[in-house]
Amino acid sequence: MIVVPSIAIKEGVYKTLQITEEHFKGLYSGQSFDYFLYDSSRLGQVSTFANSPTIQIMVVTVGAINKKDVNNLYKDSEKTGGETPIDLIRATRPVIIVDEPQTVDGGLKGQGKQALEAMNPLCTLRYSATHVDKHHMVYRLDAVDAYERKLVKQIEVASLEVEGGHNKAYLRFLSASTVRGAVTTRVEIDVKQKNGKVRRQQVTIQDGDDLEDKTGRAIYKDCRIGEIRVAGGDSLLEVKTPGFQTVLSVGQAIGDVDADDISRLMIRRTIIEHLEKERRLAPLGIKVLSLFFIDAVEYYRFYDENGNAVKGKYATIFEDEYRRAARRPEFASLFREVDLSTDAEDVHDGYFSIDKNRRWTDTAENNQANRDSAERAYSLIMKDKEKLLSFDTNLKFIFSHSALKEGWDNPNVFQICALREIGTERERRQTIGRGLRLCVNQQGERLRGSEVNILTVIATENYEAFAENLQKEIEAETGIRFGIVEKHQFAAIPIRQEDGSLVRLGFEESAAIYAYLKNAGFIDSRGKVQDKLRNALKDGTLTLPDTHAAYLDQVREVLRKIAGRLDIRNAGDRSPVTVRKRILHSAEFQALWDRIKYRTTYRVHFDNAKLIEDCIRAIASAPPLIKAKAVVRKADIAIGQGGVTATETSISGPSAIEEGDIVLPDLLTDLQDRTQLTRRSLVSILTGCGRLGDFRRNPQTFIEMVAEIINRNKRLTLVDGIRYQRIGDDYFYAQELFETETLTGYLKNMLRDAQKSVFEHVIYDSSGIERSFVEQLEKNEAVKVYAKLPGWFKVPTPLGPYTPDWAVLVQSDGAEHLYFVVETKGSLFADDLRDKEAAKITCGAAHFKALATDTNPARYVQATEFDDVLKHV
Repeated sequence: MIVVPSIAIKEGVYKTLQITEEHFKGLYSGQSFDYFLYDSSRLGQVSTFANSPTIQIMVVTVGAINKKDVNNLYKDSEKTGGETPIDLIRATRPVIIVDEPQTVDGGLKGQGKQALEAMNPLCTLRYSATHVDKHHMVYRLDAVDAYERKLVKQIEVASLEVEGGHNKAYLRFLSASTVRGAVTTRVEIDVKQKNGKVRRQQVTIQDGDDLEDKTGRAIYKDCRIGEIRVAGGDSLLEVKTPGFQTVLSVGQAIGDVDADDISRLMIRRTIIEHLEKERRLAPLGIKVLSLFFIDAVEYYRFYDENGNAVKGKYATIFEDEYRRAARRPEFASLFREVDLSTDAEDVHDGYFSIDKNRRWTDTAENNQANRDSAERAYSLIMKDKEKLLSFDTNLKFIFSHSALKEGWDNPNVFQICALREIGTERERRQTIGRGLRLCVNQQGERLRGSEVNILTVIATENYEAFAENLQKEIEAETGIRFGIVEKHQFAAIPIRQEDGSLVRLGFEESAAIYAYLKNAGFIDSRGKVQDKLRNALKDGTLTLPDTHAAYLDQVREVLRKIAGRLDIRNAGDRSPVTVRKRILHSAEFQALWDRIKYRTTYRVHFDNAKLIEDCIRAIASAPPLIKAKAVVRKADIAIGQGGVTATETSISGPSAIEEGDIVLPDLLTDLQDRTQLTRRSLVSILTGCGRLGDFRRNPQTFIEMVAEIINRNKRLTLVDGIRYQRIGDDYFYAQELFETETLTGYLKNMLRDAQKSVFEHVIYDSSGIERSFVEQLEKNEAVKVYAKLPGWFKVPTPLGPYTPDWAVLVQSDGAEHLYFVVETKGSLFADDLRDKEAAKITCGAAHFKALATDTNPARYVQATEFDDVLKHV
């Protein structure tokens, strides 16, 4: 008996028995066997099952056997010779195979489990990736194993992300929970960052919270959180806005961009991905299929008052976009002699539960009527599965709702487009599982290789979040522990014997290696990978005891997958940096320090008229602003023992989308808060730039652009008019601070045992420019002493404090001492530096110029290498 949780899986199993019948008969010398789907109206099959001398296979859903009060299986019947069907089954001592036991059993003491035990089985085999009740594990092939062995398609994500769409009070309800009596909810909202930019991010909020306070944006004025009802996936969130109270379910949003525009872009991207793969794979005999998961059946097809089927918005959008894509020149070879007016209608169809009037409907298999509706749909999509793989069938694009919840998949699904929220009603693994099987060609032959087996998931979730959430789901559902070494981890390592044969390392040897890794501090008591192991793998210093040294390469490869590819710093490499007193107290450094130690103050002459003119010119010449846009970022998803990672591979061009009715914010007040200019100055800038039309098109992006331009020109104007003045002889940085301040750094960013520096070790940044510069200082004989200026040595500027990089004493012509303060940058040209960076350098030059009171002052120079300093000698 094969017991399954749903009609979909029942039909799938029956189809598999049909496909594999000749295979098994060939494998077992023509051994005869029969198989059938259990039907309570055809109980004579049960009698045959019990009395036949040949192998009998019954496929049955758990719903058909676990309700004794209404089930014919437990009643006397003439069709079984007056016996109770259940007694006939018990007498056979059947072998029971259970698919998805966590669903079939109904829990550890559920009705399904009791019904299975009532069959008096000889033994029961349970197949699942998510066992609740683990009996005796016979075989394990988890999601990570399947992915690494390339037994399933590789996954890539094309994530459609909205940019610049922050012009309404947006909120998406993600989840609700109760922690220590406090009810909280996770939502996604548009938050104003410290730099003035608006970014969409997830935050935790409570009932009564004011969203204007949470976001720092006036557009959320009078928008508050109301009641939060915690009920798992059925949780509700009340959002109060002036005159309205909106109740959101998990996954729903308010203030979002136009949902139909997003759906159109996702459907368009799916079609393009499909046609690109079709152009590449059709010559190999592979038919490409695409699958859409939608949120409501009526969005694809509904019925008018006369019962006539009418295309829903998704069907209409699909046909428009399919015809549009067919006209692209790169796909011309796919549409020769094709009538697009009819072809667009023939290539897509919907698979939904079908009621007795042959109408599609949203149903669950929770009663007999709904199971009958599902049966009609499943019979169609399961029994005709091979037709979908044939080039003779036009159907290529499949729309579904609840009918494909589980049990239906097809090896040639290469695109899955989630037009419904992933991670609420439907989880990622379940969604992508519909397309993970390796593809087949027209002869039904399974094709391997990642060059053809790539599943593209089109979603609105960015690929980093997709990878992170996929990993969490795999961990939660399968019990896989990413980054954990198991005692049996190395048991399968192949070992070649002296006679050339291969054997496995085995559990005992694997456990010995595990014990060594734990004792050496590479893993903790639970097997969790430690930073010490990651670093040993990274720098190649991992070793094993002599008894296992021969297996080091294989062990290292296993551990590399488990440890992942995290780039971390080793706390053991952190080292204190002490002062070299011989240099600090030398006459040379004393002379250098006396020239740079004094403090200054500054005044600024601010030319407001020039600022307004510069801002008008810069805004007028800024790039044009478009409406909110969507881009598709594609990334490869890699599943390994170290976790799920995403690597970006491409970014599409932007597509404009409609945000609906936008309430224009108070432009002057917002800009005044961001720039601190007067309203009069802002009016002059806005009316003079000629760009107010862009404000109506995309107000949030316009505000951010104008504020950034004004603030940038403010900085430049401040610097242009800056004047520094030395405060007096009593205001300076004491040389003794070098000895009282403690410095620490990491060995990888440190020049050790420097001979000419005030510090014994010189800490430099990771850019490579400072490392090269300090090495040149040490090698060049003209350099007598130098110092990497500490963070406490600050030059005041209108843009915040500034610390130059180096103080250097150079001896010229064997006698003259020259003193330099050096700023090391990757370029000597101001145009190549960020505005704020260039402005601070200008202020630094003005500061040291104000300190020049003798005939041999310290010179402030900018350099990419030490030769740039020598040019000033």
